[in-house]
Order: sequence, then C-alpha cells, then structure tokens
Amino acid sequence: MLISESSLRGFTHKIFLSMGCSDEHASLAADVLLQADLRGIDSHGVARLIGYVRLWESKRINTNPKITIVHETPTTATVDGDAGLGLVVAPFAMRLAIQKAGQYGSGWVSVRNSNHFGIAGYHSLLAVEKEMIGIAMTNASPLVAPTYSNERLLGTNPMCYAFPAGKYPPVVVDMATSAAANGKLEIAQRAGKPVPEGWIQDAKGNYTTDPHALKSGGSLLPLGSDKEHGSHKGFGLSAVVDIFSAVLSGANYGPWVPPFVAFLQPPADPVGLGIGHFVGAMRVDGFRPVDEFKIHMDNWIGRFKSASTIDPDQKVIIPGEPELEAAKERKTKGIPLVDAVVADLNGLAKRFGIEEL
Repeated sequence: MLISESSLRGFTHKIFLSMGCSDEHASLAADVLLQADLRGIDSHGVARLIGYVRLWESKRINTNPKITIVHETPTTATVDGDAGLGLVVAPFAMRLAIQKAGQYGSGWVSVRNSNHFGIAGYHSLLAVEKEMIGIAMTNASPLVAPTYSNERLLGTNPMCYAFPAGKYPPVVVDMATSAAANGKLEIAQRAGKPVPEGWIQDAKGNYTTDPHALKSGGSLLPLGSDKEHGSHKGFGLSAVVDIFSAVLSGANYGPWVPPFVAFLQPPADPVGLGIGHFVGAMRVDGFRPVDEFKIHMDNWIGRFKSASTIDPDQKVIIPGEPELEAAKERKTKGIPLVDAVVADLNGLAKRFGIEEL
C-alpha cells in the first residue's frame, strides 16, 4: 500500500497527540519517523509507532517530559530525558551540541533516561544543516551476543557520522554495529522470509536463518558475524557506543538496557536511567575554511564514484546515496507499507478514534 508523505505525517502526528504529546513534540516525533520511511529505512519508521504506543500504555514513556541539563561545561553536557520519547529527547541534545559547537568549535552531549530515538542519521543531519559534522549514537535493548558468547549483552547500538559536501549531498554513514539491525528481522518476519546466514544464532550458538530465533533464546551477531570475519571489531564498535551512550551519561548499559517491547519488563536491578544516547557536532571551520573543505569533499566523493568496479553494471555507492534516492522516489510516488504495518496503524486509529489510512 502506497501512502503519501503528507497523509502518513498527518496520521502519525495525530497518534502522538492522542498519546498526550504537545503539538511541537508530536510534530517532531512524526518527522523523525517519516524521515526514516522516506529514506527507505522502513524498520525505523511508522512500523515502530505501535511499539511507542505500547510503551506509553505501559507507563514507560512520558509524553510530557521535562528535559533537563544535569551536568555542563562550555563544550559538553549531560541531559536527562525524563523518560521522554527519544524522538524528542535526542534532537534536544543535538541542538544543544550544535549551540555549543557554534560558540566553542565543538559540542558533545550524552543523554540518559531516554527511549528509542529512531534513525541516528536524523540527528546527525541536524548538524550538517549548520555546516557542521554530526555524530549520533545510541545503545539499545540487549539482543546481540559478543564474540564467542551466546548471551545477549549488547544492543544493535547504531552510530552515524554525517559530513557536509558542496555540489554532492552529505556523506552519511549510518549503521548498526550488529550484523543486521533488529528491524530487518521484523521485516523478514512480516514477509515470512528467512534471513541471510550470519545474522543470528540460536540459543546454542549455531547459525540459523529463522527470523524468529530471538524468541527462542537466540541472539543477533556482531558486525562481522564470527571471529574469522571480524566479529571482534563489531563487538568493539558496539562497546564504544554503549560506553559513550550510557556509562558516560548514567543510562543503563549492556544487559540492563530496558527492552523496546512492552511485554518484557525492564531488568529489576537497573544500573542507570533508561536508554542512553551520545551526540556531537563539530564546526568544519574549526579545522579549515568551509568552502575549502566542501571542494575537497566533492573531490573525495567524485573520485570514489568514478572507481573502477568488478562488474561494469555496478558502481561504488557513497554512504547516504541509497537513502537519498529512496527519498526522491517516495516523495513523489508515496511511502510503501506492508499489510501488517497497515493493520497495526489502523488498529491504532481505532484505538484513538481517528480516521484510518
């Protein structure tokens, strides 16, 4: 089913308003989800909306948070999200980082007591809009086993780095530090399809292609899948995200991170508050003139785009290009939603008494 951006945005906005969000927060939260859908990251768009509603119904999301700065220096801060939507808390933190960067060259903000913040790219690109380099990362529910383990201790823990360019679009490196994002498993589950080998393991540590394996004690694998293919590097990257996002901020880390699904209760022995994020902004002109940097970014991008390839029909893909192409197409043709997501959204419409899609 294809839904226009404006229709889906209006629908999502109404759901957040029905949850008790202010108009400003509802608009922002809807924008974060819509940008994910427009950029082709379907796992983090409106398909997640029912998850936020269920967490709110379980009183694990505060839709009227008092977001506060609890620790601060000229270039750094720690923000307490008051159990608010990460879709709202993370942009607050990034705008604070941008403000500090505008004054001092760079700004770094850690966040505690938050929730799932959508796609990391949304927050990094806020800095790019100000001709800054943007960095965003978050820890997440423990679904990933470290190398050699079958115990779920880390989240998919995504990180994003975004760089402004000149004639070319920004370079946006937005990725999970696991072999695959959990949202991709959810997409496979809805489609009734197996997943590639190397994404997940069963409870005994054996590879499986069953997208439902997590429900029977399985775990996602770190980026690299196994030691021979560099899973220790994926484990290391995930650890960095967890430490920056939570150990530094006072959020929960490792196996103590609360689950995104409402039917699972948070650990009874938390080591911190909520989920953690870490965002940063750096002024390009703190290193060299912006125009000069953009000329060389364009040169960098152009050289990689012109690289010789093994298959003449394949071209080197610059990070961020697929998402940009998806956005161009979806803004014109509409956003595709699978039947299961449409059913979930229409169920929410009935729940809140608004018009169905």
